[in-house]
Amino acid sequence: MRMRRLPVVALGAMLVGLLTLVTGTGRMLAPPEALAHKAKHTPDQLAAFQEVFMDQVKVGDLLFHGDGATAARLNVTLSKTGMACAMCHPFASDTHPHEFPKFQEQMNEFATLRDMINWCIEKPNEGVKIDPNSEAMK
Repeated sequence: MRMRRLPVVALGAMLVGLLTLVTGTGRMLAPPEALAHKAKHTPDQLAAFQEVFMDQVKVGDLLFHGDGATAARLNVTLSKTGMACAMCHPFASDTHPHEFPKFQEQMNEFATLRDMINWCIEKPNEGVKIDPNSEAMK
């Protein structure tokens, strides 16, 4: 059994070596038709994307820090206790967004980050959970 695998492993190593020589990087290059966009984005387009992104970040930051006007504008009740997300998570500490989805012990189920955000809103803050597809959850 072991002797039969040796030629397969050797062939695989040779293919990797060949790809490295052909591409010069060891990566397979995607054919031009496989690219998502036919042309690269212009600097103006990239600036517009960044502006829209930062507008959304600002809204999230206001909600995270308990801004009542933003919550009212988005028709959400994040807390009835006077607590804001930032009070338990200063500088977004102890949030671990990269770990989701995962099993969440407090909920006793597999949860997404949005599920956990709603759990925090409902349980400790006594607020009303947010629709996962709403503007406030972006």
